[in-house]
Amino acid sequence: MQNDHMDTQLSNIAELKLGTMPGLIERNNGQRVVSLTANLSGITLGEAAPRLRAAVARVGTPPRGISVKYRGQIPPLEQTISGLRIGLLLAIAVIFLLLAANFQSMRLALAIVLTVPAVLCGVLLILRVTGTTLNIQSFMGAIMAVGISVANSILLVTFAERFRHEGRELLEAAREGASSRLRAILMTASAMIFGMAPMAIGFGEGGSQAAPLGRAVIGGLILSTFATLTILPSIYAILQGRAAVTSPSLNPMDSTSRYYDAK
Repeated sequence: MQNDHMDTQLSNIAELKLGTMPGLIERNNGQRVVSLTANLSGITLGEAAPRLRAAVARVGTPPRGISVKYRGQIPPLEQTISGLRIGLLLAIAVIFLLLAANFQSMRLALAIVLTVPAVLCGVLLILRVTGTTLNIQSFMGAIMAVGISVANSILLVTFAERFRHEGRELLEAAREGASSRLRAILMTASAMIFGMAPMAIGFGEGGSQAAPLGRAVIGGLILSTFATLTILPSIYAILQGRAAVTSPSLNPMDSTSRYYDAK
């Protein structure tokens, strides 16, 4: 019986050569990924994020089928900051609507809300002076300062309106409202400022993490208190220049309303 089998050499059907292959293959939800990681040193996460994006942009457009995604702590930080911004705007809008309903006047509500820019300017100024970044803690401090500033403004406007309804001139009512509530407003602001001073300095272990909150509150209150006592009376006098003394209420039991029925 004849054997027709012939041996085949490997070199006739294949070629051997040296090559390289990844030592680790990563997948995320079934997709092939290549991770580039780095640690921060000397800068904050908020400062590192734009630098990282600039470095990726300098590389150029990625090839077709490849996308660049940021992972780690950057996406949660950006979502939190965006949520705080929206929350601050919503808080201002809700305050305006509640004040308009309470005073039954859009102009009085606008006069009070116009002190909010002074708060934000004070927050940004003190963060700039102290070299503090705009982070989650400083956003929370800004929201706290807005609440206290609005409360002080409501106090001043309420008393100014009371004096105006008593028959005093508009400018005199505005001055009386500021002077009569001067002590209460200064006491409220001073108590909060001095109470936040230790936190702003950063005493204790881990105190530097909460320091932006205290600094934001202090900066916002200092400038907003000054604006409340000096600028708000002028704003009130301008906006209420043509306002009627009678209340716009439709309640016949309200003695200040034009529809008041004494019977």
